[in-house]
Amino acid sequence: MTEAHKRDSWPQDRNHNTDPISRVMGRMRLVSLLASMGIGGGDVGRCAKLVVTGRVTVNGQVVESLAALLNPERDRVMVDGQSLAVDQNWCRYVIVYKPYRVMSCFTDPEGRATLADYVKLPDVYTAGRLDYDSEGLLLLSDDGWLLHRITHPDYEHPKTYLAQVEHVPDEMALAALREGIMVEGQRTRPAQVELLPDEPIVPPRSIPIRYRASIPTAWLRLVLYEGRKRQIRHMTAAVGHPTLRLIRVGIGPIALGDLQPGQSRELTSAELRALANMVARRRPKPSSPR
Repeated sequence: MTEAHKRDSWPQDRNHNTDPISRVMGRMRLVSLLASMGIGGGDVGRCAKLVVTGRVTVNGQVVESLAALLNPERDRVMVDGQSLAVDQNWCRYVIVYKPYRVMSCFTDPEGRATLADYVKLPDVYTAGRLDYDSEGLLLLSDDGWLLHRITHPDYEHPKTYLAQVEHVPDEMALAALREGIMVEGQRTRPAQVELLPDEPIVPPRSIPIRYRASIPTAWLRLVLYEGRKRQIRHMTAAVGHPTLRLIRVGIGPIALGDLQPGQSRELTSAELRALANMVARRRPKPSSPR
């Protein structure tokens, strides 16, 4: 090996800040992976030179094409005979049960409780938000690729909620919620809405809802494919059934499960695979006028 090759060998620059690698994106360009891992000081041009000069192998085979794709979850990459420790540089994926009256962020200028009071993990961001007075599932990650696909409305990923509402909605109200409600001049997209026969088993809220003997309540299960501000509250109010309590229990295949308010955990390998399958199946749809 020449001296020039030695200078570029992995690890080329231990002080270079590597970029975390997505575990759900699937295939990515080989040169992008090398740069993300800090090869060549993170310079794409230097990484490309390593590839075209035959110094990179994937699963034991020399790869010289700059268009080469690979799956970092499955494929083994070596530079100058040294393996890339991709598994030491994965993105992080955590779910948390956001409690009632907690901000869906890590700082608040008004001094209200935030996720920082419950999640001690730096450099992660939420895939969407929940209102201050809503509860439930939030997905946190440093995977910008995934965060974009979860939050962008054109991808229409399903999100599941339990809503406790005033009175018991009749079939006409349920049909209106399913078909779409005019909210602030725009019709909501069709949704799945089910009136639950029994009260679901959910953790008690830190501040219970106001109980009024003269006003019965009911629970709805709703699956939405968009995420407008306070959408469910606007929808149920529009059909005469104001929301009293709102809990998000699912984002695609990821379920809140038995997490309690304030608790968090990392996603399992099975959940990551399910998440990868979901984002691979769904493609952005052109926005239609409403």
